[in-house]
Amino acid sequence: MNHLNHLYLLGNLTRDPEIKYTNEGVAITEMGLAVNKRWTDKSGKDLEIVDYFNITAWNNLAENCAATLKKGDRVLVSGHINLRSWENKEGKKYNIINITADVVAASLEFNQIKIAEKDERDNILISEEDSSKKDKAGSRTK
Repeated sequence: MNHLNHLYLLGNLTRDPEIKYTNEGVAITEMGLAVNKRWTDKSGKDLEIVDYFNITAWNNLAENCAATLKKGDRVLVSGHINLRSWENKEGKKYNIINITADVVAASLEFNQIKIAEKDERDNILISEEDSSKKDKAGSRTK
């Protein structure tokens, strides 16, 4: 029997991503995501609820999220659900649901982004806008 544990969430970051490293040097970034749902009830009243999710990214994705994202950014997260359970010394049981991100993408619904590229000659990051200016000036060939 096959099992499926995959989800997509579109929402806004509730805090700046926080990066940490394991003892082995693996990057882990934690982010909060708010997902709003809006609808109109039968009487015509506009309603809204907000669901909050804890998102964890690992390795290069973690480093890229921490370096480029900030609170309020609208992102699309593709990932899977993890349930962590434990019991404290008094015997009280706890459960935490967390989302592990496989992909985090900036939403262009309300924002504009600049794509950066790595210049192979001098390893300098330049924006797409800057490189097109250089191309027009004839100082760079592709």
